[in-house]
Amino acid sequence: MKIGIIQRAAAETAEENRNAIALEARRLAAGGARLIVNQELHDSFYFCQTEDVEKCGLAVAIPGEATEFYSKLAAETKCVIVTSLFERRAPGLYHNTAVVFDSDGSIAGKYRKMHIPDDPAYYEKFYFTPGDLGFEPVDTSLGRLGVLVCWDQWYPEAARLMALRGAEMLIYPTAIGWESSDSEAEKERQRDAWTTIQRAHAVANGIPVVTVNRVGHEPDPSGATGGIQFWGSSFVAGPQGEFLHRSPADKAESAIVEIDMERSENVRRWWPFLRDRRIDAFGGLTSRFLD
Repeated sequence: MKIGIIQRAAAETAEENRNAIALEARRLAAGGARLIVNQELHDSFYFCQTEDVEKCGLAVAIPGEATEFYSKLAAETKCVIVTSLFERRAPGLYHNTAVVFDSDGSIAGKYRKMHIPDDPAYYEKFYFTPGDLGFEPVDTSLGRLGVLVCWDQWYPEAARLMALRGAEMLIYPTAIGWESSDSEAEKERQRDAWTTIQRAHAVANGIPVVTVNRVGHEPDPSGATGGIQFWGSSFVAGPQGEFLHRSPADKAESAIVEIDMERSENVRRWWPFLRDRRIDAFGGLTSRFLD
C-alpha cells in the first residue's frame, strides 16, 4: 500500500489550510497514494497554547461543512483520507476528533481523542472532552485502521487495544514541538522519546505505525511562553519498528511511503507476542496505581 503523509506549517484560516491540503492530496494521489494522513488539528493554528473561550468558535459540526470538503476530496482523489478536526458536538461540548473518509467520499468512521493533556502551551483540557468512542479501529476499503491522536501515542494500552481489535496499522495525527527555553540536549531527548515509544508500539504489536506531525513556529498569543517550534519529524515505521520514512524537523514535506501489508503476519509468526501474553495476570492494568 502506498501511503501519503502531509507534514506542513499551518496557515491562519480554515480555507487556506484546506486548500493547501487539497493541493498536496491531489499530488500524492497522482503519485499513487491510496491512503493520505494529515497532522492534528490541521485546519487552524494550534490554538491550545492559551485558554480562550473565543477559540471554541473554531469547532465544527460533524457532519458539516468541513466533512463535506474532505468527503469531496476523498472521492475526487479516490483515496482514504485521515483528518483531524475540532468537533462541536453540542454547545459547550467539544472533542478532538479524527474523521476517516473512504475512497468513495463516505465517512468510514471517527475516533475521539481519549487522552487529553494539560501542560503549559498545551491546554487541551480547557477545550476537549475526553473521547467516549473507545479504542475502536475504523474499517475502510483499504483495511482496518487504528486511528489515535497525538497524546494517545504515549500510551501502550491504547495501541494494544487497537491491535487486539484487529487494527492493521496505527495512525497518529500529531501536533508536538519544543518550547524555546529548552536546551538543545533536552529537545533531542524529547523527540527521541517520542519516536522511540511509537516505534515500540509497532514492535509490540507487529503492525506499521504512521505518525504525521506539523512543522514551523507558532507564537504564544499570550506571550507567556516563546511559542511552540513544532518538530516535524513525521515518520512511518514497519512492524519491527524499522524506519520506512522520516521527514525533516524544519520544513514541510509531502511524501509517499510504500508499506508491505503482508509483512505484519510474518513478523507476528517470528515474534508471537500476542500468543504469549499472560492475560491471566494483567488485571492490574485497570488500576490507577498498585500500592
